[in-house]
Amino acid sequence: MEIFTIGYEAASQGAVIAALKAAGVRRLIDVRELPSSRRAGFSKSPLRASLETDGIEYLHLKKLGTPKEGRLANRAGRMADFWRIVDAGLARPEAEYELALAGELAASAPSCLLCFEADHRTCHRLVVANRLAALRGFTVTHLNPDTGF
Repeated sequence: MEIFTIGYEAASQGAVIAALKAAGVRRLIDVRELPSSRRAGFSKSPLRASLETDGIEYLHLKKLGTPKEGRLANRAGRMADFWRIVDAGLARPEAEYELALAGELAASAPSCLLCFEADHRTCHRLVVANRLAALRGFTVTHLNPDTGF
């Protein structure tokens, strides 16, 4: 089983959807705490509508998102604080519930975790994906909207 991740930081909505389709993704799991964006097409409602037009289900799992203090730490380059906050947030019971749900859903259809950062190594979706890999035995593939993989 495989779980994908993708970041939209430097991509158009069309490029993200094309990469998802090329990988055979059937469900996008939005792991942003706040599913809104200044980038056109990446706020929850327009993203959902476009994905559904292309046959991809959209699901927002808020509790898997990075809390505000973690996002601020990331922007400030305080990565040790960022990773500590991410780990603490994902240890909450409601996040553990959503992680288990994400695992069940990803096992039932090819799924991809979405967040902002283009580089998965600086994004909390890396931790979410790695936890899903440990929990359910997924292999993790990080998609690049510019190249597909």
